[in-house]
Amino acid sequence: MSAVPERPPYESYAAIMAAFGGLLATAGVLGRKLDRSAQCNTALDFALLSAATFKAARTLARDKVTAPLRAPFVEGEADTDHEEPVHDQGLQQAIGELVTCTRCIGTWCAAGLATTQVLAPRFGRLLTLSLGVAGVNDFLQTGFAALNHKSDELKARAG
Repeated sequence: MSAVPERPPYESYAAIMAAFGGLLATAGVLGRKLDRSAQCNTALDFALLSAATFKAARTLARDKVTAPLRAPFVEGEADTDHEEPVHDQGLQQAIGELVTCTRCIGTWCAAGLATTQVLAPRFGRLLTLSLGVAGVNDFLQTGFAALNHKSDELKARAG
């Protein structure tokens, strides 16, 4: 006797998509009323926004400091390596799936960062710059650690 697979919370997914679209449309209308346009105009701006989005998504979906935000939506402890969304088949599960997936929450982060650049340009630029540089720092730290590890390996083989 096989178990019937659980049906994903499609209604909750639709509500989340509607909220995303509605918030983005509202930001667009506000930007138009305030006569402000997007601040991302060059390839460098795009790269910075991409790095900032990466960092914001990783921070929200993985860092211990943001575990309290994820806690209501995951099974067990929110600061483990393998967080699982709750399985209640409702909005709580859908939000859990959103906040534990860096690709999923990354879309929201990108929209939020772009919106801050339109509606509050100075703050948006500062936020994007801070997160972007922190994202690049993550890559540099990882690369440095990998090079040190490889150097130690080579020394061990030679010595």
